[in-house]
Amino acid sequence: MVQERPVRVERRLSAILAADVAGYSRLMHDDEETTHAKLTALLLDGVAPAISEHGGRIVKNTGDGFLAEFPSAVEAVRAAVQFQTRIKELTISEVEDRRIAFRVGVNIGDVIVEPHDIFGDGVNIAARLESIAEPGGICISSAAYDQVRGKVGVEFADQGEQNLKNIALPVRTYAVIRDGLSSQAERARLDLPSPPHLSIVVLPFANLSGDPEQDYFVDGVTESLTTDLSRISGSLVIGRHTAFSYKGKAVDLKQVGRELNVHYVLEGSVQRGGDRLRVNVQLVDAGTGAHLWADRFDKSVADLFAMQDEIVSRLAHSLNAQLIAAEAGRAERLLHPSSMDLYFRGRASLHQWAKLSTLEYLTQARRFFEQAVVLDPKNFYAIFGVAAVDVQIAEGYYSEDPVARLVVAEEMIVKALPHVLNVALAHQVFGQLLILTNRAAYGIAECEQALALDRNLAGAHALIGKAKSLMGRGEETEAHINEALRLCPHHQFTHHMLLIVGAAKLQLSADAEAVDWLRRSIEANRTYPLTHFGLAAALALLGSLDEARAAARAGLALDPSFTIRRYRDRAPSDNPTYVASQERIYRGMRMAGIPEE
Repeated sequence: MVQERPVRVERRLSAILAADVAGYSRLMHDDEETTHAKLTALLLDGVAPAISEHGGRIVKNTGDGFLAEFPSAVEAVRAAVQFQTRIKELTISEVEDRRIAFRVGVNIGDVIVEPHDIFGDGVNIAARLESIAEPGGICISSAAYDQVRGKVGVEFADQGEQNLKNIALPVRTYAVIRDGLSSQAERARLDLPSPPHLSIVVLPFANLSGDPEQDYFVDGVTESLTTDLSRISGSLVIGRHTAFSYKGKAVDLKQVGRELNVHYVLEGSVQRGGDRLRVNVQLVDAGTGAHLWADRFDKSVADLFAMQDEIVSRLAHSLNAQLIAAEAGRAERLLHPSSMDLYFRGRASLHQWAKLSTLEYLTQARRFFEQAVVLDPKNFYAIFGVAAVDVQIAEGYYSEDPVARLVVAEEMIVKALPHVLNVALAHQVFGQLLILTNRAAYGIAECEQALALDRNLAGAHALIGKAKSLMGRGEETEAHINEALRLCPHHQFTHHMLLIVGAAKLQLSADAEAVDWLRRSIEANRTYPLTHFGLAAALALLGSLDEARAAARAGLALDPSFTIRRYRDRAPSDNPTYVASQERIYRGMRMAGIPEE
């Protein structure tokens, strides 16, 4: 029997151009006949001549667009530029929301050829590139870019790697910049890689006072903020000399982002009138020009330099949280995030836990940090992230075996710390662990090292206050917490800082003061059970038993497994003064109805 030879599949390397009409469904819904007539005319007068002139052929029409094939990537891009320009000319007089605009994608690939169609990954990628192009824009793959660069009379913006729908691997993409053709292209710096994570420039603040003598103060705010932001873990902050080259100029913030290759721009102004000083700031996404965050300080003028210090400290804290949230938002949209993308998502989950005090967010944060370490075993920021989560789990009574958690955390910290000796947050995490493991004096030393690296680290001040209480020196705690709150009045752990003072006041038998601090803590965050138990003890010791029992019930509703024995067994200090003061708290808890076992 003669075996039939398999049918030969025709393949060839082609440049593929995919195009569709942006908002086609809406246009057809509004006016089917007019839209169809306009599209037909544009295809005849604008598209077809350009494709033919550059040696291409329209493989098929897709209703709202078309697929074309070229023997050359250069000719495909030239044709796209030509017909996009022509269509813009033909539609310029129309109302914008009725205007037809094509999105174009160009790729090179080995395709399967049939009489009236072409198939293959190369075609699919071209279609996906078209879907991420701006209306009137052209987006090409790196494969096409390598062939056309310097040959087609247009410039390109590197948009970095994009995760395209149903395409297994990320594709590096470029957008054509020509006569304002692509606003998407404005979101990337010309022919340069995507901006680094947490990259920001602090533009010189504007002096709106009309008094040139105030320039020294305004410039001081800008310079100090530049310095303080550079201390944020993982940040890249443009130096002051470069930033000040924009002083006094009207600037396009998206252009600044492209020129400096940064994700974010911070701008602000200072205005002094009489004895009042007003500072306005806003954080802008340099790629889109969108305002991400804004704040205002309006205060009486006392000591200008003390005020400068306060303004800068508060701004640095607020911006830290905002930048991490923005980076996490970027990372969340990626199908294939990098190790640092996952690190920032972990940091954002930690912030969520600080607000809501639920184990879910701690678990989520740890998972992101672990995934980051898997991708990059030398991502020491992420290693410290895992350790930080375990420390919080141990301190927050979330674990049945907190000692084991802290042992694992310390192993990771000891391994990673030599690689991040200049990172303030690393020393703070280590300090917290030492304080929780009955080494308060050593913990204070680590926190002081953290503050030497970053004077604005409110958490380090708070930990020192806690350590003083564990060492039987509760009378010193309040001053440290007040300094932390001065630096950052809206810190994500404000409720915990207030709890620390409340516990210190109980140690000093200042029960009425303890109640005030603990109630403030609950107002800041009602979801942290330990504060309710502390308040219950304080109220009971004051004789307010009904209120004490209500506070105990609120705490047990949040943590039904809490017992006095569990609390006693996890005491982080054996200092005699501390141990004796704790006995009063245990007695107050019993009076409030908190279970012993």
